[in-house]
Amino acid sequence: MPGNATATQTTTEQKLYRIGDVSRLADLKPFVLRYWETEFPMLEPVKSPSGHRLYRQQDVDMVFRIKRLLYDEGFTIAGARRHLRDPNAAGEADGAALSSSASAEGASQLLSRKMLLNLRDSLRAFLTLLERR
Repeated sequence: MPGNATATQTTTEQKLYRIGDVSRLADLKPFVLRYWETEFPMLEPVKSPSGHRLYRQQDVDMVFRIKRLLYDEGFTIAGARRHLRDPNAAGEADGAALSSSASAEGASQLLSRKMLLNLRDSLRAFLTLLERR
């Protein structure tokens, strides 16, 4: 697999990223990722036979979601965990419930913000991948 030393491939051709790769992609220290694994049960990278953490694409996506909730949207760890388990209940638990008259407009703005944040996260990941070439 010439030209792609940053990811490991399985027989099903699913990309697996080492913790260092994910750390660079998300601009986080590896110890932060290891800590998040203890706080967010949905972040569960697989372990290689030698014990190395291997992140699947869904794990990388989850890292970016957690980072956005904690760093951009101001959630606490407990609030982010609740939000990831049940996005509707977490907003109310964190005091972000909208009044009934403004709920449609607020929901639309929230959706737009989330779409923009997702786009930004994706663009950052692509930029990081391009910079390594």
